[in-house]
Amino acid sequence: MIYKLLKYPFFGRFMVKWINPIPKTELPEWKSVTVKSKSGGIIKGLYAESETRQQKATVVLGHPMGKEAKGYFVKRGYTQFLREAGFNTLIFDINGFGESTHGNFSYFEDIVAIGKEAEKINSNIPVGYFGISLGGQWATIAFADETHPYEFAIIESAATTLDEFWKRFPFAYKTLKLLNIVLPRFKQKIKMIERIKEAKNLNSLLLIYSKNDTWVPYEMGERFKKNSPVPTELWLVEDAKHAEIIKSEDREEYQAKIISFFTKESEKQL
Repeated sequence: MIYKLLKYPFFGRFMVKWINPIPKTELPEWKSVTVKSKSGGIIKGLYAESETRQQKATVVLGHPMGKEAKGYFVKRGYTQFLREAGFNTLIFDINGFGESTHGNFSYFEDIVAIGKEAEKINSNIPVGYFGISLGGQWATIAFADETHPYEFAIIESAATTLDEFWKRFPFAYKTLKLLNIVLPRFKQKIKMIERIKEAKNLNSLLLIYSKNDTWVPYEMGERFKKNSPVPTELWLVEDAKHAEIIKSEDREEYQAKIISFFTKESEKQL
């Protein structure tokens, strides 16, 4: 309960009852996934196989901050175009969002836990990760865990530190500063721009940012690339709102870039 209260300044309006956006006719294609995370939360996900005979890889998708939680990827068509391209998809709710129960602030543990579950579901193909904003920035810490299963990843619109992101929200920022004082070791543990230096197991990383993102400037992507210890590409779009490149004029090129990256990297592992 204490963590739920502490999260309210940051995520209070997003921690609501989840509404499943998957049409009833398509629900049989999806399998419920449940896993216990070291964060203390029970992580809920949904898994669907590719629509092609060959399964290239399983892609785990980490959602941005919002009421839609894992439904973000269904409503905007990510799961559809990935499955059509030959990828199994596993969407999940970070603890405290959607259907997942509350845990502590170690959201990176949720990403590690759901990845291990993806590997168990189909151990014959590689596991990749695609995280946007919230689901991207915490993945940079998850990649420092030597037990994570991700062999390649896309990180989109991820902030380099929590302070840099929350400073535009006064109440949340003051709460964060207080937590930093109370939990100084944890502050260092979750400093994304530094922890990415410790990335393990990844063979490649693609960073995607928008030049006109007013919340997370593309320079943060440049800093992540500089600190990344694995082969890393930074790809920029000209004009898109934060976590909404899929709705921009660059939508088609963006989808093609995602599919191309995952296809190329999965073929290297098979």
